[in-house]
This record gives sequence, C-alpha cells and structure tokens, in this order.
Amino acid sequence: MEYVYAALILNESGEEISEDNVTAVLEAAGVDVEESRVKALVAALEDVDIEEAVATAAAAPAAAAAGGAGGSSADDEDLEAADDDEDEEEEAEAADDDEDEDDDASGEGLGELFG
Repeated sequence: MEYVYAALILNESGEEISEDNVTAVLEAAGVDVEESRVKALVAALEDVDIEEAVATAAAAPAAAAAGGAGGSSADDEDLEAADDDEDEEEEAEAADDDEDEDDDASGEGLGELFG
C-alpha cells in the first residue's frame, strides 16, 4: 500500500510518477523498496488519470450511504451483500499480499485501484 501512497504523494506535489521518484519517496519513508513492485506500479499507472480515480473513489462511499437512506428491507439486504463483498475483497487482498514475488512483478490488480 505504501507504493500507492508514494504515487499519490508524487501526484499531489505535481511530480512525475517515475521509478526513480517513487523509489526516492519510499526510501525517504524508510521502506525497503522492491524494484519489481515499483516497476509494476509505474507501468500500471502509466495511462491512469489519478485525479479522476480519486474523485470517483471519494464519490462511491457517499453514493452507497445515500442509497441506504431509504430504509427498505431490499436496500438493507443490498447493503449487507455489499458489506459481505467488501469483506471478501479485503480477505482476498490479504491473501494476495502473501503470494510470491512473481505476482507482484506482474502488477496485476494495480490498474483496478485507479480505474
């Protein structure tokens, strides 16, 4: 996750999201940098509009909260199903962290973080 945070910091400061810049941010934060993860992140973010992705992600929780305000049982069931899906996604992410380095090098899933 710290790799994504490094990219967000660079984006916010107007700096280019490059391997050297991401590595510099991570090293400054005291992170033991894995080059394959940096390369995968930079490749995954190459054609991503981070500002748009952040705006979309920020709007998603607000839309979910507004949708649940109706109070009907169907809405409650939908919210419970969404919560279950989120729990499953979190468990899957935790399992993905334990996979070998080859999967990290592929960058699979990073593009989904930003659209």
